[in-house]
Amino acid sequence: MVAVDIAADLNTEDQTGYVWAFLDEARDPSIIVPGALVVAGDDDAPAVAVVVDLTPHPSGTVVRLDVLPGALEQYVALAKRVDAAA
Repeated sequence: MVAVDIAADLNTEDQTGYVWAFLDEARDPSIIVPGALVVAGDDDAPAVAVVVDLTPHPSGTVVRLDVLPGALEQYVALAKRVDAAA
């Protein structure tokens, strides 16, 4: 089971073309910073994403996410290869 860093509907983009979510949906808001790699989505459809920006909004802080291509498992395999080479 994958621990999602921030819950998001990966099919919902705003006017910028990025997926968005509210910061209060993050498991640990301190890791949600511009440039961070995070796991976004939900337990059924997790994906790797880059945090693009955080924007204050009357309803809460909006987090924009650039969802990276490929399955989460590909990134896990990459991390294991890098760790093994270190």
